Amino acid sequence: MKKGESIFFSVGLSEINPTSCKRLFNNEVNRRQARDSYEHCLINSAQQFIVKSAKKTEIIAGFPWFGRWGRDTFIALPGLTLALDDPKTCKAVIDTMVSELKGPLFPNIGEGNNSAYNSVDAPLWFFWALQKYTEFIKDKELVWKDYSKKIKVILEGYRSGTLFNIKMLENGLIYAGEKSKALTWMDAVVGGIPVTPRQGMPVEINALWYNAIMFSLELAKSADDNKFISQWEKFPELIKTSFKNIFWDKEKAYLADYVDGEYKDWSVRPNMVFACSLPFSMLGEEENKLVLDKIKSELLTPRGLRTLSPKNPKYKGIYFGDQATRDAAYHQGTVWPWLLGHFAEAYLKIHGKNGVDLIKSLYWGFEETMKEHGIGSISEVFDGDPPHKAGGSISQAWSVAELLRINSMIKNYLKEK
Repeated sequence: MKKGESIFFSVGLSEINPTSCKRLFNNEVNRRQARDSYEHCLINSAQQFIVKSAKKTEIIAGFPWFGRWGRDTFIALPGLTLALDDPKTCKAVIDTMVSELKGPLFPNIGEGNNSAYNSVDAPLWFFWALQKYTEFIKDKELVWKDYSKKIKVILEGYRSGTLFNIKMLENGLIYAGEKSKALTWMDAVVGGIPVTPRQGMPVEINALWYNAIMFSLELAKSADDNKFISQWEKFPELIKTSFKNIFWDKEKAYLADYVDGEYKDWSVRPNMVFACSLPFSMLGEEENKLVLDKIKSELLTPRGLRTLSPKNPKYKGIYFGDQATRDAAYHQGTVWPWLLGHFAEAYLKIHGKNGVDLIKSLYWGFEETMKEHGIGSISEVFDGDPPHKAGGSISQAWSVAELLRINSMIKNYLKEK
């Protein structure tokens, strides 16, 4: 090469005219956010997860090996779009997913005939993503007009029962699971056996269920859908009462992770954070504070929340080894950055202005990771033990998305207060 010359490498499934390489390359460079700062790296990374075609707009869960995941799509969606002032793309992703709804369930992985619908939480995260979209566009009636049919299908499907033993019990709570099935986001399976079997009533599923019904009623009331209101308005109080009676322990001062019949799992896990962070919470302010105190003391790290307390004998602080060994640690202590979004949301609700400094320190703490694993992006997971080494995929959609959402929270909070 001579000074000033460039070489373009083009890899594809069809031939292109070499003379167009420079133009295509420059167009792509101009389209992307320059990676000249921490915040711009997050934005640049966010752009890479969104894949648009003539008929679909989808979110890739992570690079290099993940495809589209239903659960990850809805969790990452607000941060990747709304936090970047892009409601059009947000709606396009929602519409793509809605087109693939089968009964009350969204595909967890795969597409078409190869889809797997083994996610109890993806449909409930749909409500949360739609909730954030509604808050952004400020038009409840339009959202109800566009999505009420699908909302009713999902809620009715959960109430009457669907695949994988997903059903509403007489107490109003959601039960889910079958032997050897992992339906929540803690879905690692080794040798056909779930590492974290949570068959029964998982805490976050019921927090999401309550939030979904409350949000749907809010939309229905704005549109005067009295039939829907009369069918569902009796459930929130029943669910709230049952939830607090079953999951809360006054002496322990935190929530059970899941309940199956008489059995209650009191492992200290981050799933209870959603009972505090979601727009409609079943807990009072003091209960929220106690739950967050527990999470902060045993699960919070500079890189996210641990999936299990180090005080638990099953805790695994290092994520390493072959796939089976890694999967055994995946939700047994490994840290996940995406959980920080909901910790931040709940923490700011409780502590207000006094909580901003902690959330800012957590957000800016990731700046130093930009060169550690996936250059210019945020990894899927980190070790539970210090120094919290990065692992998993080198660039994960919901990790990036929730940091963008945290930044948006900080900015909005400081602007409003």
